[in-house]
Amino acid sequence: MQIPDTLLCLFSASVTEQRDSYVIEIPKSEIATENLREDEVYRVGLFETTTTPDEDSTQRREEDTLEPPVAEGETRTVDIEDIGEQGDGVARVERGYVIIIPDTEKGERVTIELTDVTETVAFAEVIEREDYYL
Repeated sequence: MQIPDTLLCLFSASVTEQRDSYVIEIPKSEIATENLREDEVYRVGLFETTTTPDEDSTQRREEDTLEPPVAEGETRTVDIEDIGEQGDGVARVERGYVIIIPDTEKGERVTIELTDVTETVAFAEVIEREDYYL
């Protein structure tokens, strides 16, 4: 299966009945890391699994230990997809990994240098702007 670069997040969840509907719960961490936002509409793909909830928990812990898809000092060209709560630009790369870039605007394309990389988010500085994307 080919996974597109536009994938924002990936997690396991059960489908549960709630009143006259069925619900899939989204982990709070997906909102906290700004992968997803409340009151927004997203396209969701569902895949059947043969694992039990305990096996899913183990698998989730293993996924949580994946290395970030970027490295400190690396340069990349990214598109600013959103503006975070602090006013900084937000770009997403592989697996929906978030990069925070100050002094950028939504829709801007910039070349960045990663200055700080953690398991869940990275921070970068602009080293070049592509003006025609503004």
